[in-house]
Amino acid sequence: MNHSKNKIVLYIAMSLDGYIARPDGSVDWLYDVEGDGGDNGYGRFYSSVGSVVMGRLTYEVVRGLQEDFPYTDKPCYVLTRTKTTEMDNPHAQYTDKPLKELLPELQGKSDGDVWIVGGGQVVKACLRENLLDEMQIAVIPKVLGSGIPLFPEGSAASTYRLTNTELLGQIVMLTYNRP
Repeated sequence: MNHSKNKIVLYIAMSLDGYIARPDGSVDWLYDVEGDGGDNGYGRFYSSVGSVVMGRLTYEVVRGLQEDFPYTDKPCYVLTRTKTTEMDNPHAQYTDKPLKELLPELQGKSDGDVWIVGGGQVVKACLRENLLDEMQIAVIPKVLGSGIPLFPEGSAASTYRLTNTELLGQIVMLTYNRP
């Protein structure tokens, strides 16, 4: 595989008012959305992924959502400054390496794109370092009123180009690429 073509991709769902989770980190609002009747394109996207990167808080939410860790078949990196024994998971590697070092390294050795799972602080850091090649944002037709924003206050001003829209039931998938 030609690793030089691997992209760093944010693939995430967002409410109409720009939140990726409730204030407590809950994503329960995602479960009753009328989609395409299948997996809303997730399988297709996931098959293009070579490695997974997420913040520690997102990791804790993912661990709490289901009994089995969903990314056992891909290298998974959890960004954290502190490793605790509760974080033991043979399928996750904990790192405090700066994103500007970690992501290009993964991009070069990954068998597919590097997926930025979340959350908001990781997105903010990626924008600050100009690391996101692509953003795939599923807009969910719900207003949460408050929560964890996709782009936290203080995110770096950035410009992307809309390259695709896809209607998946009531969900709109927007794909943006760095110009």
